[in-house]
Amino acid sequence: MSSTVGTANFVSVRIITGDVARLVEFYEKATGAQASWATEDFAELRTPAATLAIAGTRTVPLFAPGSARPADNHSVIIEYLVDDVDRVHENLTGWVTDFVGGPTTMPWGNRSLLLRDPDGNLVNFFTPVAPAAVAKFAGCSPAAG
Repeated sequence: MSSTVGTANFVSVRIITGDVARLVEFYEKATGAQASWATEDFAELRTPAATLAIAGTRTVPLFAPGSARPADNHSVIIEYLVDDVDRVHENLTGWVTDFVGGPTTMPWGNRSLLLRDPDGNLVNFFTPVAPAAVAKFAGCSPAAG
């Protein structure tokens, strides 16, 4: 299948929320990334690979009225590659209130920790542990960025 626009470069995911400050604070604490605020309704947490944008409900009509609803995601998982998922689990225990699953080694070779952010969005922190998974993410380590 050919594309008439060329190759697209995936750069960010945007979460629409009713409380931008609360969600930004959660992701800053969970990831260690510092948010860059454009307005009180829009902030970005940048990593070397991609950006997590967090926007308030007042931004939705700028795209299309009613096109997005806060705290209503049931299909997307936001994923972060980390050096040690078990250490991340230890660090998040005590303030993350909704762990979906503790660190588990998946059949595809990643050790994963699944949780929900304050709006109920699924977040997966993972560390490649099987040789094929380690090779797949070689050079993508958070320490390398």
